[in-house]
Amino acid sequence: MNRNDIIPIGVLAQRTGLAVSAIRYYEERGLITSLRTSGNQRRFLRSDIRRLSFVLIAQKLGLGLGEIEREMASLPAGRTPTVLDWQRISRSLRKEIDGRIQLLTRTRNKLDECIGCGCLSLDRCQLYNKEDRAGAGGPGPRYVLDQAVPDAGRPAPTPPPAVAPRRLDRR
Repeated sequence: MNRNDIIPIGVLAQRTGLAVSAIRYYEERGLITSLRTSGNQRRFLRSDIRRLSFVLIAQKLGLGLGEIEREMASLPAGRTPTVLDWQRISRSLRKEIDGRIQLLTRTRNKLDECIGCGCLSLDRCQLYNKEDRAGAGGPGPRYVLDQAVPDAGRPAPTPPPAVAPRRLDRR
């Protein structure tokens, strides 16, 4: 098979896991373009599998349809996108994706400890967010949402005083 093969909408649906109605919707939004047979049946380029796969991935990453449409508009119409075309989109989205990865990582690392939301319900909240000091940084879970420094506004816990080990005097 050739990457420029023409496939029916059913094959596109089967390969992408999308409902035929969803494919029609994405076509209406201009994310893919169909060719029509003499019987007015939709046909798509095999490369539209990748276009729709990109849409699925971008949606799972939390990108909105407007953002996806903006990126897809840079792809060539009527031909299979090249590696250079996809690299251009990758570079365009890299900062956004990296930011989301950082947020997911902070969330994973902090979800079982004080997140600076102001609930003060965990024992650690009393230590790390005494009297909800994180609230001065704005609404929401400050220790997860603050991007410059993941622990921004979070006072370091005071370590217990060092106690010198006692020496037993054996006389």
